[in-house]
Amino acid sequence: MTITDLEQASRPVPREQGVFEVVIPEGWQQGRGAFGGLTIASLARSIQLFADTPDRPLRSLTAQLPGPTLVGPAEIRVEAMRISSGQSTLAARLTQQGEVRALAVAVLAHPRAVGADEFCELARPAVRPWREMTPISPPPGAAAFTQHFEYRSDGPFPFTSAKEARAEGWIRARTSGAMPHDAHLAALIDVWWPASFVRAAAPRPIGTVAFTMQVVRSASPVDPAVPLAYRGRVWVQSEGWIVEQRELWDEDGRLIALNQQTIAVIK
Repeated sequence: MTITDLEQASRPVPREQGVFEVVIPEGWQQGRGAFGGLTIASLARSIQLFADTPDRPLRSLTAQLPGPTLVGPAEIRVEAMRISSGQSTLAARLTQQGEVRALAVAVLAHPRAVGADEFCELARPAVRPWREMTPISPPPGAAAFTQHFEYRSDGPFPFTSAKEARAEGWIRARTSGAMPHDAHLAALIDVWWPASFVRAAAPRPIGTVAFTMQVVRSASPVDPAVPLAYRGRVWVQSEGWIVEQRELWDEDGRLIALNQQTIAVIK
């Protein structure tokens, strides 16, 4: 059966205490393995199911992707590193064929210092309202998973030898049932093309090896059907390694999540 729904594609099934199974479906790949956002969303959902603390939303998620998560079943094991009165730190490992393909550490915590000053010094992306933009088709040769997402962008576009390594626009899943707010963000923040692609003249295979996300607005979860504004910038590319900063914003101009990725140029 073909799975086109993001929630179903990333859904972990409990097997025993601390052990979950996910089945990576066809059509969600980036190269050999599943695109990183799908794998990371599955890890985040397993951690949240294990923790069973809805009053402690995810604040930080750090993941490493040492190998591709292939189409088919995979096992996720979750353990508590420390549970305190206000914060839970948990770790998860995804294995296939006896190898660790992905691992993550999550911090779940309730709000702190309510009433303290709040500010955001980042300016929202200067993109037109999404209703004024038309969806774009993924570029030729785009990864298989891109078919499941709707992109709206004015450019710059990949492989156009642009002057700046930046990417901006709107993004949402074409189909997604209800799923945890933060797992949805982990998937969505990973679906846009790397900003370094716009400076390039031709594609090169790359892969994310490290991923860190902070959810900065957990009190007002977003509807999976509502698009989010996206911005990505690559600040440095050196020795075959790329460091990219990514952001998601809601329609009201509020920052929702931050993400930094370390990306390897494979060849």
